[in-house]
Amino acid sequence: MKSLIMIIDGMADRPIPELGNKTPLEIAETPNMDKLAENGINGIMDPIRPGIRVGSDTAHLSILGYDPYKVYTGRGPFEAAGVGVEVKPGDIAFRCNFATQDENGIIIDRRAGRIREKTDRIAETINSMKIEGFEDTKIIFKESTGHRAVLVLRGENLSDKISDADPKQEGKPPKKVKPLEDSPAAKKTAKLLNRLVEKSYQLLKNHPVNLERLKRSETPANIILPRGAGAVPHVTKFEEKYGLKAACIAETGLIKGIGNITGMDVIEVEGATGGIDTNLENMKNAILEAVKGQYDFILVNIDGADEAGHDGDLKGKIEFIEKVDEILEDLMLEDLYFIFTADHSTPITVKDHSGDPVPIVINGPGIRVDKIVSFNEREAANGGLCRIKGSDIMNILLDLMDKTEKFGA
Repeated sequence: MKSLIMIIDGMADRPIPELGNKTPLEIAETPNMDKLAENGINGIMDPIRPGIRVGSDTAHLSILGYDPYKVYTGRGPFEAAGVGVEVKPGDIAFRCNFATQDENGIIIDRRAGRIREKTDRIAETINSMKIEGFEDTKIIFKESTGHRAVLVLRGENLSDKISDADPKQEGKPPKKVKPLEDSPAAKKTAKLLNRLVEKSYQLLKNHPVNLERLKRSETPANIILPRGAGAVPHVTKFEEKYGLKAACIAETGLIKGIGNITGMDVIEVEGATGGIDTNLENMKNAILEAVKGQYDFILVNIDGADEAGHDGDLKGKIEFIEKVDEILEDLMLEDLYFIFTADHSTPITVKDHSGDPVPIVINGPGIRVDKIVSFNEREAANGGLCRIKGSDIMNILLDLMDKTEKFGA
């Protein structure tokens, strides 16, 4: 038996007055989701615990059976692993923005005009950086999508207990990085990061890529702003933990990073943007190929509903949910345990993640089918699974796949 967990990022929502106090899932035309509900066992899930506002990273870790309170140190390591940096335990990793600083040291654009081209050339310059007094620390910098990048520090006596350099808003200078504990490692790392941010401006303000951008009246990417420091965790590989050969099909670097750090094969999909414009047909074909191939378990993350939720785009969220529904018909295969859910709610009215539970349905052989015939937040709450936590999912799945041992006599 094979298994598939398909997570529609941020799909769940709250009742919206202009929809007659229904949610986007309740309004959307979703015949295939409803078929999953009718043929499966339904419930609602708290990714970690009731009321906890989770990130996509901590939610996915919990769903995969890893305790986020033990293995999650910050988003940086997962972002770095997701863009192809081979992170190692002990590395300190950061998310970064390419940003624009003016001659007075003020950040005037945190996203450098949402730069999309030639950031690899800027990254080469950062990677060549040498900082006096820190010759024992290796700087690894890599561009991600658009204005995003990752930074990894590798060396002795480093700590992730430091603050961010990113001021989080325009009109302010970069923040001075401070140690968050009274340790030599934290003090060293904070000092190194402050030097690195300062030197990035010195190296990049006259970089050829930025001179070209200035000629086109575009804002230059002349400084990097690190945030979200995290020590790369020691994580038991998924196959070692469960005895299942696993693949990860995701659109964002964050979820790809979770796949990489847990030892899954990460399958790249052309046209997978992570937005509402993503190529869902290509995602579907990649899933089918993985199911038919060598894998026992496939993790899928599709991100567009979350983007629409953050943007407050009600119409876009409903339409994206309907587009996802269209590809589900071909994924309802025999001899496959299919779990369909979200990693968190991203309510249109909040424009951010909330602590609300999300609907979940499980299809497959031997399932105790309940009486639910529509897939949405309210109907799922009446299903046979009742209310579960994300950390319950792998136990349920392994039992269905007959991969568990009896506890007791």
